[in-house]
Amino acid sequence: MKLFFSHFLRLIILLVLVAVGTFILLSFSPVDPIRAYIGNDLLHVPPEQYARIAARWGLNQPLWERFGHWFWRLLQGDMGYSMLFNMPVASVIRERFATSFALLAGAWLLSGVLGVTLGFLAGRFLHRWPDKMICRISYLLSSLPTFWIAMLLLALFAVRWPVLPVCCAWDPGNNAGTALLSERLRHLVLPVYALSLLGMGQIALHTREKIASVMKSEFIRFARAQGDKGWSLLCHQVLRHAITPALCLQFASLGELMGGALLAEKVFAYPGLGQATIDAGLRGDVPLLMGIVLFCTLLVFAGNTISAWLVVVLNRSLERPDAL
Repeated sequence: MKLFFSHFLRLIILLVLVAVGTFILLSFSPVDPIRAYIGNDLLHVPPEQYARIAARWGLNQPLWERFGHWFWRLLQGDMGYSMLFNMPVASVIRERFATSFALLAGAWLLSGVLGVTLGFLAGRFLHRWPDKMICRISYLLSSLPTFWIAMLLLALFAVRWPVLPVCCAWDPGNNAGTALLSERLRHLVLPVYALSLLGMGQIALHTREKIASVMKSEFIRFARAQGDKGWSLLCHQVLRHAITPALCLQFASLGELMGGALLAEKVFAYPGLGQATIDAGLRGDVPLLMGIVLFCTLLVFAGNTISAWLVVVLNRSLERPDAL
């Protein structure tokens, strides 16, 4: 219980600091929300109407007063109203994250499975050609930006060989309520694969190093002395001890995954939370940006907390006598 309250207190402090910092940074943005909202009709808007819009949105108030009003409404459960989508911020986040969840979950699972598998093979054939090839691929993927990988996949599998959709989360004319599951999955293939490559290389390299370290440990020598060998030794002993850093890295990389989703959703015109974040930034929708930043902060904090908890739990289970 004490540990729970400690994490909860740290979360509250983190959210407050992130909210204050984000609000201050957005106040220096060169984007005028009213000009971005009105668009080409700005020349036909008289100064009186411009002032009324600014007063309605609270843009004529001092910075500290605007933040105070926003923070007080947040404490009451009101995240504000999106000027871009003309609906409550909470509703925008809920709808857009429902679309992004399939992309994030698919990329998260695929990067973990591929990363652990490649790291396992590299550790199994250490300093041989499979290990060298996997290491080179992992280093290459770790250095490539997500948007470049996404554009390369689009050029190959949507333009050069048009076997997959070029954009969106469903076919034109459909929406979230009418799109079939097979249609959604087909549109997910390229974004999920592009986003999964973002963290696959790091997981593969960490798993490889851990397997190489475990193979030199005393308990592996003891297991070999008892008759364990080959793939049985690797699967039942080595992988059990090497999987811990991979799982922890997976949960700790949620922030990096969500950052990559911003670029992937923009390239594929995927109507998720990342696309909404970019649109809100370009249009100066401060309430929506604040809500998305706090929501993403909460998810990243949850991932880091789960990662720290897994380290404790898995290490305790491996330290038991029957774990060897």
